[in-house]
Amino acid sequence: MSSTHEVIPAAKPEQIRETKMVSMASSRAFIGLIAAVLVFGFAASLHAKEFLKGERPQTRGYSQAVITEGGKIVWLAGQLAVVDDSGKSLAGDLDGQVRQIFKLINATLEKAGGKLSDMVQMTVFITDVRYGDRLTQIRREIFGDNFLGSALITVTALAIPEAKVEIQGYAVIGSK
Repeated sequence: MSSTHEVIPAAKPEQIRETKMVSMASSRAFIGLIAAVLVFGFAASLHAKEFLKGERPQTRGYSQAVITEGGKIVWLAGQLAVVDDSGKSLAGDLDGQVRQIFKLINATLEKAGGKLSDMVQMTVFITDVRYGDRLTQIRREIFGDNFLGSALITVTALAIPEAKVEIQGYAVIGSK
């Protein structure tokens, strides 16, 4: 059996230096690119959401739309609150239930890395149409003038008989 071997000449010192320089330049360019992506990605997450407002929606405490770009979307399950943190009953207390629900939603969003102001949409179910005006007042206290998109739906009952309100929603954490 015969085998053929090819002899490869050794690289010259100039070629080795040139290869190292190209390699270092490529590494620096790559590191610069990664740094730029991180800086611009972080800066982009600092931009606020855009709220499309109208006269009637602002009066009723909601926005026609909330525009975000990027970020992590969190889908929030419907939340009820018939007791407060100490275990005291909130049956018959619409204000207490609404405030406790928003407190619970905020706690859920904190677990996901966000906060209540990251919410962009909510659906509110109430058991009496007359609760709508008070709900709007509380929502204004909590969210200020930058309201989320919202729907208010009156239902005959909720999953727990003492519940007067249930809120579900969506949040975008780290959006532009």
